[in-house]
Amino acid sequence: MIKLSSLNRLFVKLLLGFWLGSSLIIGFVAVLPLLQQNHDKQPMTAKQQQLLKRTAKPFIEDPKLLEDHKALKRLHRHRSPNGKMIKFYITNDQDLVINSRQVPRTFREFLLISEEFNAPMSHQFRDELIFGPYTFTAGEQEYRIYSRVPDNHPRPWFFFFNDHKLLTTIIAMILSGILCGFLAWYLGKPLRSLKHSSNALASGDLSARVDDSIAARGDEMGELAQAFNTMAQSIETMMHNQQRLMGDISHELRTPLTRLQLSLALARKKQQSSVEIERIGYEAEQLEALIAELLTLSRVTISNTENKVHLELAESLSQILDDAEFEAEQQQKRLLIDIPENISLDHYPKALSRAIENVLRNGIRYANSDISITAIKQHQQVVITIKDDGPGIEDVELEKIFKPFYRPDSSRDRESGGWGLGLAITQAAIKLNKGEIHASNIAPHGLKVVISLPERICRSN
Repeated sequence: MIKLSSLNRLFVKLLLGFWLGSSLIIGFVAVLPLLQQNHDKQPMTAKQQQLLKRTAKPFIEDPKLLEDHKALKRLHRHRSPNGKMIKFYITNDQDLVINSRQVPRTFREFLLISEEFNAPMSHQFRDELIFGPYTFTAGEQEYRIYSRVPDNHPRPWFFFFNDHKLLTTIIAMILSGILCGFLAWYLGKPLRSLKHSSNALASGDLSARVDDSIAARGDEMGELAQAFNTMAQSIETMMHNQQRLMGDISHELRTPLTRLQLSLALARKKQQSSVEIERIGYEAEQLEALIAELLTLSRVTISNTENKVHLELAESLSQILDDAEFEAEQQQKRLLIDIPENISLDHYPKALSRAIENVLRNGIRYANSDISITAIKQHQQVVITIKDDGPGIEDVELEKIFKPFYRPDSSRDRESGGWGLGLAITQAAIKLNKGEIHASNIAPHGLKVVISLPERICRSN
């Protein structure tokens, strides 16, 4: 016995879909002629037989009439009591019509059909009815008589398709296209959802999952969706655990660091200052700053408590822009700001400000003389571009600079290059605002950082 689950497999669905579609189309095309034949061909009625018998009677009684041209001509132009022109055709034993030189195509077709039917019959053509034969003997020769009557009898709907074969072919192609299109949509929908979720996961959205309706399918697509969701859940859990561990370790390091700073303060108070103690103090301050950066990264990535607001970008960044402009002036550099006041968007102001500040400070630090920040609206996105005329970064390292603890130039020490956390915090803050950040080099030298943010962030986000 076939299990129900085996019938739900993708292979079976494909096989049944194509087989059913092909069978329906082939059956539709093949059955139409049979329907027409079964409807058109009927046994000859007693009334029709009496009409043919009555018409043949004069020829049976006087066989010479079969040689009388006028008598045969009158037979060919006989009218019924209701005024319809009834035409009779008499054939000899060689199936040659003896009373008319012009034989219509429909009558010749009827002769062929009647041979297959092998019995007196009637056949309904488009606008006429032909019935016969009635066999009679005259002058020791056998003859057959047929009748052809004008008849516009209403025809069933399927005659339309049989009469218009080109249109029938086009309709069959359209139906097959619709069926194949539905099958392609049915199979493509879970693949599109899986592709969308994969791209979202690859771009850093660890909450991306395939829709439950697709995962609930009983075929291979459903199994693939379930496997993807399981993998995504494991990755999200692992990353959150790693980020939480980083935050916990940073938090725990603050206790011994505080004790160390207290000991240094006591030593200085007792006038025990020395080069070594000053070095220890400096390293403690650097460690304190590093821990603060780690905690900031942890807050942005896993424990953001800031409320989302809809605010003008210029207003939200006003403080950090003022600070950056002042810092650039102190270094004899110029910061150009072009942010229209009418640009507003949904965002987390502290996180976004921190992200922009980190990029600006890097630009000011490495620029030769000019730094610029611009913002424009583009396709329901707010695009922020920050440029500097510094040395730039190797192309192979452009995507790596946003990773934690990554520094492009290994020769940079903490005094010049920090710990490699600033741009990691920037990327985390931009992702919190559902945006994207990319860096590229400018010819002949310089670096450009482009941040794209949606004007609206969905409530679920």
